[in-house]
Amino acid sequence: HKSIGLSVLALVIVRLIWRLWDRRPPYPRAIPLWQQRLSSLTHGLMYLLMFGMPLSGWLYNSASNFPLRWFGLFSVPSLSGPDRELKHLAHEMHETGFYVLAALFTVHVGAALHHHYFKRDATLTRMLPGKSSSKEPAE
Repeated sequence: HKSIGLSVLALVIVRLIWRLWDRRPPYPRAIPLWQQRLSSLTHGLMYLLMFGMPLSGWLYNSASNFPLRWFGLFSVPSLSGPDRELKHLAHEMHETGFYVLAALFTVHVGAALHHHYFKRDATLTRMLPGKSSSKEPAE
């Protein structure tokens, strides 16, 4: 799973660069401000965790003095030397980060599905390519 984690790290970096260039569409007008802020906070925390999870795993691997190879193709440099305390901290961060990310992801998907199927607003459809962000279903 280490090579997949490093790949996720690279993809998240590319995604963040893309997000800076291609801004997301505005929230539908019917979504209250508190939900917009909670959504933005959730997105931010998920990006932080998608960045932090691979880094903490890489750091754990490095502090464990275990060589890391990306899909067996090449060696990845260590982030630190062997360090028992750092190894423990990185492991705790990695494990806790997983549970927090899984919880956030579950709530996030649940909220998106709730908006799509129960509120019937444009929360999901506004993300599709070629769709106008200003189109909302008639109320």
